[in-house]
Amino acid sequence: MSLPSIERRRILTASLQAMLAAGSCAFAPPLLAQQQPLVTRPIPSSGEQLPIVGLGSWITFNVGNDAQARAACTEVVKAFFAGGGRLIDSSPMYGSAQSVIGDALARLQHPQALFSADKVWTGSDGAAQIEASRKLWRIPRFDLLQVHNLLAVDAHLPLLLRMKATKRLRYAGITTSEGRRHGEIVKLMESQPLDFVQISYNVLDREVENRILPLARERRIAVIVNRPFRQGELTQSLAGKPLPAWAAEIGCTTWAQVLLKFIVSHPDVTCAIPATSNPRHALDNMLAARGPMPDQNLRRRIVADVKKLT
Repeated sequence: MSLPSIERRRILTASLQAMLAAGSCAFAPPLLAQQQPLVTRPIPSSGEQLPIVGLGSWITFNVGNDAQARAACTEVVKAFFAGGGRLIDSSPMYGSAQSVIGDALARLQHPQALFSADKVWTGSDGAAQIEASRKLWRIPRFDLLQVHNLLAVDAHLPLLLRMKATKRLRYAGITTSEGRRHGEIVKLMESQPLDFVQISYNVLDREVENRILPLARERRIAVIVNRPFRQGELTQSLAGKPLPAWAAEIGCTTWAQVLLKFIVSHPDVTCAIPATSNPRHALDNMLAARGPMPDQNLRRRIVADVKKLT
């Protein structure tokens, strides 16, 4: 007899939390794999599959040299991989985040599942900054590099494309956030051989549905979504409010899962990258990459209900 969806997800979450408490380094719990297949999307330029939920590091991993905080970030990364995650995103702009990620990867013996996504963010020597970032991550090369918020894009994007051509990089892209510079993003998407574009998108900030997401589909560009919770604003405003009955239809037990499933159910989104400093939240976020996704009618209802509650 099959378990109800909510009960099944409760068991899955409990099993992952127990595994973390025991300090296990197994990154694919059999129960999780058997009960809820991980949803992935292809990178259009290559066909490589990525889980639809990744991990961001803005603010949450900028903990400096605090040993306890760095250890907590390692637990977040462990939980992320335990849930089936691959893509971790960072930037030189994020303070100590890159070295914190490097620490975590070293402690976890460099999980093979890692898809490393970083950025170049400088007005001067992009190559030198990229090499410094690589050393902080302690990896041989990056999977994806992106021009952060289009800073010096005319210099850095050609550099990334040359690195890709000489196999020092697998994918190249550009980023923006908070709805800024969408006109420039569109022009670059139309004119450059981009593999990825990173934009802000969530249940309340949906401008990218009009032009950027359809263009990504047309140009075969993968889409990474940042600020899925508006930097915690959405989850905080929904905290303590009961989930509507329809949440059970898509197997959601938390508002964070609802908000993520709204984003990743859009067919033109490749991966959303919520950031967290809490391993339990990392597990919760990864559960949004499993189970049924909302259809168009439910997506509209999610928007309406969240607007009423926030």
